[in-house]
Order: sequence, then C-alpha cells, then structure tokens
Amino acid sequence: MNAQISAETLALMKAAQSTPLDDIAKNFVQPSTATTGFQLYNLQAPSLKLYPLLTPLRNMISRVSGGFAIQANWKSVTGINSSGLRMGLTEGGRSGVIQQTLLESLAAFRGQGLENNVSFEATYAAQGFEDLKSLAVTQLLQSVMIGEERLDLFGNTSLALGTTPTPTLATATTGGTIAAGTTNSVICVALTGQAYLDMAGWNNGTAGQTFNATTALVPGTITRTNADASTTAFGGGNAQQSANATITTTGSTSTISATVATVTGAVAYAWFIGATVGAERLAAVTTVNSVLLTSIPGSGQLASAIPGGAADASTSVVDYDGLITQAFKPGSNAQIYTMANGTAGTGTGLTSDNAGGVYEFEYMFAQFYNKYRISPTHIFLNSQELINLTKKVVQGNGAPLLQLISSVDEKTVIMAGAKVGSYLNKITGAVIPVIVHPNMAPGTIFFYSETIPYPLEGVPSLVRKLLRQDYYQIEWPITKRRYDYGVYFDGVLQHFAPFSMGLITNIGNL
Repeated sequence: MNAQISAETLALMKAAQSTPLDDIAKNFVQPSTATTGFQLYNLQAPSLKLYPLLTPLRNMISRVSGGFAIQANWKSVTGINSSGLRMGLTEGGRSGVIQQTLLESLAAFRGQGLENNVSFEATYAAQGFEDLKSLAVTQLLQSVMIGEERLDLFGNTSLALGTTPTPTLATATTGGTIAAGTTNSVICVALTGQAYLDMAGWNNGTAGQTFNATTALVPGTITRTNADASTTAFGGGNAQQSANATITTTGSTSTISATVATVTGAVAYAWFIGATVGAERLAAVTTVNSVLLTSIPGSGQLASAIPGGAADASTSVVDYDGLITQAFKPGSNAQIYTMANGTAGTGTGLTSDNAGGVYEFEYMFAQFYNKYRISPTHIFLNSQELINLTKKVVQGNGAPLLQLISSVDEKTVIMAGAKVGSYLNKITGAVIPVIVHPNMAPGTIFFYSETIPYPLEGVPSLVRKLLRQDYYQIEWPITKRRYDYGVYFDGVLQHFAPFSMGLITNIGNL
C-alpha cells in the first residue's frame, strides 16, 4: 500500500514539474496587506534620526575643567584713571592719584542633565534592528547638548522680571469678531526666552513645532517629576501676570489693541482676553510689546490657571545665567536698543539707512566703538529677522535684485533674491557673520563678541564654561527590569566682559 502511495505521489510531482510555471503561480498571489500571506517585513534598519541637532553657541564656547566649591568668583578691572585726571605738573610738584574701576562677579555652579531608560522587553524586541541601549545614551547626550544651548542663551537664575505692566487698550469697530457692548478684559504676561521656546518656539530637537493658542501654556512654576519619583520645582520663565485692563466694544466686528511698557529681560509677551473678568484665555504670543486681538477664544489656558498663580516665575533655581540674561542684567553695560512701540500688534521694524545698511546696526557699532573700542564678532538672529534685514539692505540700494548666471555650455539662468550673510562694521572694518540661530526668538537680534582687543591675563577666552564636572554618564543600578541611564554635567557660564554683548529688541516684523 505504501509503495502504491509513493508511486502515486511521485507521479503527481512529475506532473506538477511538467506543468508551466504560470499555472503554478496562479495558486499563490501577492499579499494584500503588510501582515498577511507569505512575506518578509521590508524594514530598513536601523531607525532614521530625523531631528535637528543645532548648537552653535555651545560649539563656540570653550569648556574648562577645574571648577570647585559652590560658585565661581572673579574680579575685573574695567577702568584705569576712571576719573580722567589731567597730567600737567607744576615745577617740583606731584600729580593726582588715579582711580581704578573694579567689578566683582560671581556665579553659582549648577548641575544639569537628563535621563532615559530601556526595558528588557524593548531590547529583546529590537534585536537585529537597533541597539536600544546605545541609542538611549546617544540621544540623551544630544538632548543635553540641545538643552545646554538653550541655557547658554536664555538661562535665568538671577534676573527677575517682576510684574508685567498693565496693558493700555484701544478698540476699533471693524476687522474682528468681538461683539458690541461687552466689557472685555485683557491680561499680559512677559516671557523670557525659555518660556517663549516652550510656548511658541520653532523648537530645536523636535520637527514641526509651532504656536497653537489652544494647547500652548504659560509655564509658571514647573514641578518636574524625576526618575526616582522625587519632584523639582522651579520657575518656567514668565513674569507675574499684569493686572487686568478692560474696555467696552461698540461694533459687532470689533478688535482690541493692547500695549504694555517693555519689560527688561523679556523677549515675548503672552496675551489673554475674556468677555468677562476672570475668564481671560490665552489668545496670542507676540515678540513685540503689543497685540491686535480680533476674537475671544473659546478654549485654551486661563490666566487664572497659570501654575504657581500670580507669582513671578521668571527665574529658576536650577539654571545658570545665559548670555541674553547676562546682557540684560543691570550693570552689565551691554548695548541694549529697544525699538519704539509703533502700531499695536505690528511694532516698529528695522530702518534702512539708504546706504546699503540698517540704521540700528550702525548705531550699535558706534556705541560699541565709542564706549569700549570694540566690535562684535557674530550677529545671531531668527530667520524672520534675517529676511527683514535682507529686505532693508536691498531696499536701501545694498544689493541687486537679480543675479545672472551664464556659461559657455548652458543657457543664462536668472537667480532671484539676495541674502545678508555678513555685515561690514564701517567703523572698524570688521566683517561680521550674520547667523540664524535655531533658538533665537523673533524680534531680538544678539550681538556677540568671541574676542576683544584687550589683554586677558591668565584667561585664554572671553567666554567659557567653567566645569566642576564635564559630560558624564551614569548607568543606574537595576531596580526594575530595565536599564536606566543619565547624562549630566556641572558648571557655570562665565562672561568676563558682558559689555561686549548687545541686543536689539522689540523688533516688528516689517
């Protein structure tokens, strides 16, 4: 019987082999979905890393070990013969005694870091695709660098913004959807760079983030839950909210414009409006000190719900002061140019000098040279301000509108547009690179000096990160079925000559 079956089986196999391939293929078709039928999973390994890692200032600033104790202290002589004594002598007489100007500075060391973990099951599942433990530590270090860039720019542990000034309001009867006959209430909250980036920043480290009034939050007091279940509370970077201001609209399509006095240390302002007092909701974030409100939001954060209540949350006990904060601080002698209020919601834009330059830049360069005999070495700005700067330069006869490109072998091509890549300091002759910074807020331009023509005895760099401990990694003891990692550093940002920095702020998008 078995022999008969074997013979029949062999006969069937021979028949199948003699059948044309097309006839056999009809019995098996390509699966219709990725998870059905006989197929492999066509997955490219490892995962693609499609996030920005841009840290220009962190890359420029030198890192110096040897920090100790709880704070860094330094003394700077910023003037000799400060009273300007004349030198003329009488016969046999002596001269006056010069005076020196001494600046004493200090900054507390701060520990910084982030943590990540990988479960045992995740490592099993990723075998052959990705080394998750290596990825966890690599992305931790990258995240720390991105956070460090934000701190180096906007960290604030000592410059309290205080209470935001009360808005001044005006109304118009057209252009909006605010109903007539309602007494509307407006509140403003001044924001540091850290708070602005959290709320509205085109965020470095995340692709695609932008401002959404229904989901954005003025941070207030942040209470962070840590990996060990402890909590850390610190200021999120906003001033105390203003007192509310009210105005009654008269048209069925009304708008409300609001303006506050500029706040030292702020790079942006959050605006809340409600049809009744106590119902003010977040409606806008501006990088000038005014806004045009066209509607009453039905959703979004209430001003009364800002974490920490009405307290000033502009400083953080776990930050060190960044460069922008150090420039804003009283006594820094940094050059600060604040644009005029202008039209509410629009502000005042940069001004062409009609000679291929911008008036505000020329003013800044003159101040740097007249006061300190220096020139900035870099100009950092937002993409919005680069576009506006280029527009002012082109409009002021500073660049052609079109560039003709031709060769012997190709047709002539017209390349439209122009870009300001550097700016000539007409006073010193220095050519200063103009750099788009990923974290710089619109409405602010930062003039940075990497060097100055002064002797720095014993200090090789003007700006440095003094570290008690540079980047280090900890693989924490296993208490769960997962691997826990942390990447940290401990230090402070020292700028020995803050007068070499400058800011143009409150710039309108014009």
